[in-house]
Amino acid sequence: MAISISVILLLVTLIVIFLRSGKLKLSHAIVCGLLGFYLAGSSLAPDIHHGLANAAEVVSSVRP
Repeated sequence: MAISISVILLLVTLIVIFLRSGKLKLSHAIVCGLLGFYLAGSSLAPDIHHGLANAAEVVSSVRP
């Protein structure tokens, strides 16, 4: 588990750097995809899923 957390932190750091620079290239998109796969396989996946589901529920309940 310690190795995957380290990889996740590394990938998050790289994504933040890429977003701040304003240049998102193909290699940067691949890093973002890898982060998604690592997060999906981590112990954080259920929490992320529940958080996104709750956010979608709140957004769908807003009436214009």
